[in-house]
Amino acid sequence: MTAQPAPGADAEAFWTARYGDAPIWSGAPNASLVDTVAPLSPTRSDHPLRALDLGSGEGGDALWLAAQGWHVTAVDIASNALARGRTEAERVGLGDRVTWVQADLATWDTDDRFDLVAASFLHSSVSFPRTAVLRRATRLVAPGGHLVVVGHAGSPSWASHGEHAHAEPLVGPAEQVEQLALDDRWAVEVAELRTRHIAAPDGSPATLEDSVVLLVRRD
Repeated sequence: MTAQPAPGADAEAFWTARYGDAPIWSGAPNASLVDTVAPLSPTRSDHPLRALDLGSGEGGDALWLAAQGWHVTAVDIASNALARGRTEAERVGLGDRVTWVQADLATWDTDDRFDLVAASFLHSSVSFPRTAVLRRATRLVAPGGHLVVVGHAGSPSWASHGEHAHAEPLVGPAEQVEQLALDDRWAVEVAELRTRHIAAPDGSPATLEDSVVLLVRRD
């Protein structure tokens, strides 16, 4: 059963309650991430490439990246979500390819540098400095590496006012690039809206728009 997070909870308490004691996601990677990152296959490199998954949750994206050959560091604030990812990684034989880190991205930093930094749907209903976290993420990309940011460009059409609220406003790809305050070492490879066809809670056909940004650090 997944507990209902308290509206005033701090980030760790909120997300721990959100993930509860049973999986809340399918385990599949995010489709927009897969479509964007697949051409960057690390098998084309003559040395192991490292990926960082920010806000990894239960590990769907991290496990997909590991299966493609990346050596992944997966960071999330919810220890129960990470435990599920770790268990699944061991089950499918990817335990040695993923390092699981429990940390609050609002303050977490590292001296490591990565060939790929990924942030998929890094949104929160409680206070979270998303823009600052993503700007910090640009410093974690190694020269020649990529940053991919996939997010909701808008709330679902069926959502009532206040439902699916986020601590920071949802933005499209152009505004996302602008918010990152990039210098001239960066080039934009992808900045576009992508439409997903899904079923609404009542079973009717619906669409969602994803903001997809892929950047390369050129130096």
